[in-house]
Amino acid sequence: MTNSSEIKSLHAKKLKSLKKHNKLYYIKDAPSISDSEYDNIKLEVLKLEEKHPFLKKEESINKIVGAKPSNKFKKIRHLQPMLSLSNAFNNLDMEDFVKKIKNFLNFKDKKIELIAEPKIDGISATLIYENGVLTKGLSRGDGTTGEDILSNLKTISTIPQVLKKKDVPRLLEIRCEIYISKKDFSYMKHKFANPRNAAGGSLRQKDSNETSKIPLKYFAYGFGSISPINFKKQSEFLETIDKWNFSINPLSKIINTFEDIEAHHQRIDEIRSSLDYDIDGLVFKVNDLDLQKRLGSTSNSPRWAIAYKFSAEKAFTKINDIIIQVGRTGAITPVAKVEPVTVGGVVVSNASLHNEDEIKRKDVRIGDTIKIQRAGDVIPQVVSVDKSKRDKNSKKYEFPKKCLCGAETIKELSKSTKKLDAVRRCTKGYNCDFTAREKLKHIVSKEAFNIDGLGKKVIEQFWDIKFIKEPSDIFDLNYNKIKKLEGWGELSINNLKKAIEKSKMISLDKFIYSIGIRHIGQENAKILASFFGSIKEFTKLFDLKNRKKILVNLVDLDGIGETQVQSIDNFFSSETNIIIIKNLINKLNIKNYASLNKGGKFSNKKLMFTGGFKNMSRSEAKAIAENNGGKVVGSISKKLDFLVVGDTKPTKKKIEQAKQLNIRIILEKDWKRILES
Repeated sequence: MTNSSEIKSLHAKKLKSLKKHNKLYYIKDAPSISDSEYDNIKLEVLKLEEKHPFLKKEESINKIVGAKPSNKFKKIRHLQPMLSLSNAFNNLDMEDFVKKIKNFLNFKDKKIELIAEPKIDGISATLIYENGVLTKGLSRGDGTTGEDILSNLKTISTIPQVLKKKDVPRLLEIRCEIYISKKDFSYMKHKFANPRNAAGGSLRQKDSNETSKIPLKYFAYGFGSISPINFKKQSEFLETIDKWNFSINPLSKIINTFEDIEAHHQRIDEIRSSLDYDIDGLVFKVNDLDLQKRLGSTSNSPRWAIAYKFSAEKAFTKINDIIIQVGRTGAITPVAKVEPVTVGGVVVSNASLHNEDEIKRKDVRIGDTIKIQRAGDVIPQVVSVDKSKRDKNSKKYEFPKKCLCGAETIKELSKSTKKLDAVRRCTKGYNCDFTAREKLKHIVSKEAFNIDGLGKKVIEQFWDIKFIKEPSDIFDLNYNKIKKLEGWGELSINNLKKAIEKSKMISLDKFIYSIGIRHIGQENAKILASFFGSIKEFTKLFDLKNRKKILVNLVDLDGIGETQVQSIDNFFSSETNIIIIKNLINKLNIKNYASLNKGGKFSNKKLMFTGGFKNMSRSEAKAIAENNGGKVVGSISKKLDFLVVGDTKPTKKKIEQAKQLNIRIILEKDWKRILES
């Protein structure tokens, strides 16, 4: 079929059929076809839209299936940030987790009591109670700021709105996971892709009456701020809130030995299919709350908790083609185009092949029958090849040595591992059209500038017609030319103008994240923003002499390592990058970064550490300094405020340098006294 009108007609007919059966099933409760027949129609529509992208600009399956989220919610800051969890995928990862905890706490032979809780595959939310009354309800958002979804959360009848117990704290911030049971989802699976999407879409309905129609449930699992706090352990917290009428998961278990970790993980994995809710792993937490406080958090996640994931769901399919994609960092990624197959409730048509080495190791070829899985139940990837089903005439796949732009690609040498990177990269950066386009997509994304109306498809359109070539062009768009494009009316243009104008005001951390430095994620960007404080200080990286001085101190920041420092150096060694970033800065109002720990004991002070500590690790000491508003640096200069000297093997040269510069020296005994004061 080559006639586009015929394709549109077939697509419209299939969509009409889906709408009809949606109505019969969901509204009238009188389905006329089986679930499998419905799924086949849906798959046919998905295949059509995959093969003919122009259909998505028409009425798409995505426009009639699933809850439409709203972006009009009021934003509220969390009392305590909602951090992500680190992941473990095997016993060795868990062994490393326990080892790191012991090293940080300076526990050698002491046992660490853990508590294991099922990791609900739902939507995270926060409930805030003041004097026992539910006053705020927030989505997770970016972890720092969430959306006000209180009215929607109140539709969940099992969430207590008033706590009448005498021992309830004045301020209580409860963390919970919102979900839909498997049984309830079975009645609405024609409307949503999976239970998690159903829960997420329902919570983001503007009209809470619509949310009330969805049978949402929840499990409370943790807390943010509590004042006063009256329990010593996570297990005690769960027991307490159970008495306050919160729903807690009954499968939580205290773990006392390392052997129990794997045994409990296997036991829950075996029974998870029988549970009436989806779980994708177990969360292991240090049970002692005082130890949790000592451990604190890295830039990304709490040190005292980890998600031990279950094995991913798998399926078999066939590779139709292998294509190459170029990412925003220049990474050349091979992607397998496969026969659509359902994995974990999601239709998969693409699967990652990771890199050149992986293709060689697995000997992946076009036409192969392969096993795929959704890693962490999210990203589809090729697990193995069934070579018994391989065609005799199949040929080995030759990985291209050139980028799609025509430039030669390289494998970089890692300074930390002294090994070649597994990933090939184009080194032209913004001078590669494919890399530059992906960088633009990243910049406008929700986590960066968050420009509504300027999504991936629009970026591609504006790029192809040369409206945008670099980030600063976003703020100089010719709206008169946009008016002439199909699909752009007065309303959509005005909305785009407003969104772009609004995005000109951006925080320093989001700006740093948005410019796309390799290995600098959102949490790393927050650490850097806290270090620099202002865009003026950040732009000192443009100058080579200043940059070398700055990079020495960045290594000592908790959450920033040699890999990140090298990436920053590489990024600002490019004159093209500097010019493009300068052009972008000229269009923006970049807000100074406000540290959450500004009022701490070491507020705006620079500290350096030497020697080991008897009662804590140096890592913990550094974390304490940063949590109290200090900046930990790696070299001695006149700008240093304190040299903290541990009792075990301090560097004498550093002590002498500090004395010569009249820098205050804090001995280990003084350090302890300061912390206790």
